Amino acid sequence: MWVKPSRMPKVFGKTPRLACIKKVAPKKTRIPCFGGHAHQLSQGSRPRVLPFEAIKAGTGNVFQPNETNRGRSASLVCGVFLLHDTRLNPLFAALPPLLHTSVSRPGGFLSLSGVADLLVQEVNRHMLGSGYVVERFLELLCAESIRSHIESSSDQSAGWLSGLRDPVVSRAIAMIHSQPGKNWSVKNLARQVAISPSRFAARFTSTLGESPMAYVTKWRMYVAGRLLDNTQRSIDQVAMNVGYESVAAFSRTFKRHLGLPPAAWRKREQP
Repeated sequence: MWVKPSRMPKVFGKTPRLACIKKVAPKKTRIPCFGGHAHQLSQGSRPRVLPFEAIKAGTGNVFQPNETNRGRSASLVCGVFLLHDTRLNPLFAALPPLLHTSVSRPGGFLSLSGVADLLVQEVNRHMLGSGYVVERFLELLCAESIRSHIESSSDQSAGWLSGLRDPVVSRAIAMIHSQPGKNWSVKNLARQVAISPSRFAARFTSTLGESPMAYVTKWRMYVAGRLLDNTQRSIDQVAMNVGYESVAAFSRTFKRHLGLPPAAWRKREQP
């Protein structure tokens, strides 16, 4: 079976994420997670594509499992996540458009396999409270899939995930995230991780693909956007929370990264 992403209009402020389970045979389950795009799942060299709406309406599904086609059939359990605040989110930006994880790989993640099995069982039970339980299993499944991807990825190119694997850079990232309003500089970040400022700056930049202070600024603007969306704090307070004494400087930086001044960002129409 193969996956072909298609184009789909992006939703400003929210991005859907789809998690699917493909059951090929017992103990051979695959979990693709798609990044907010329409897509096609197909099987064979001359695939016949059926709209999902048609299958839901009762149109014959050529891939429906039965006693005669177990070798080519697939069972899908699908869920959609609407993620808020994805602009400048480093984890979301670091994930591939298609995240494919095997829950049956030898030596793989037992918790991922267990969550997948429990999810399928709960979907088939139709008991009181199943909707709530299924939602929690989908969240666990997505989190475990991302964890599996991070820990098993062999990609050594510069990026946020590479930064998490580097003991020095990951410590710096954790400090920046936990204290976005602190008066960070290359010098005091380097002091915290116990290496020279020049070595720290070079290591951070080569690992993450951007300088330490560029990352600090981007993270501050991400946090500021969330505070504007989710709290009633004034723009002055938000600016101070993310390390800016000058509201004018904060507003210029915010607009440069997110395309709108803080006040317009807060007033924008959200889906």
